[in-house]
Amino acid sequence: MTAFAYHGGEFYCEAVPIAKIAQDVGTPCYLYSHRMLVDGYRALDQAFTGLPHLICYAMKANSSLAILRVFIEAGGGLDIVSGGELFLALRAGATPQRIVFAGVGKSA
Repeated sequence: MTAFAYHGGEFYCEAVPIAKIAQDVGTPCYLYSHRMLVDGYRALDQAFTGLPHLICYAMKANSSLAILRVFIEAGGGLDIVSGGELFLALRAGATPQRIVFAGVGKSA
């Protein structure tokens, strides 16, 4: 089930009218559904049931602290490629054991 839908002619994200969000925060803005992010994470996590795994969200996709915290609180880790991303990952609440540092041009 999608988190974005029309109800009574008004467009909603989850149970909140998008017009209300636009009024409160202004436009343009990015709008994400917490439920859709968590549901997507859980679906992928369940696909690996029985196998040792750590699902890591790639910070290069979106380094918003709020988005990072959704995945951390769901049990995921973070994939980082720079010292700046490491700083943000730790600030978002990720533990070092759940951070994967990868990328080109890295040396010991």
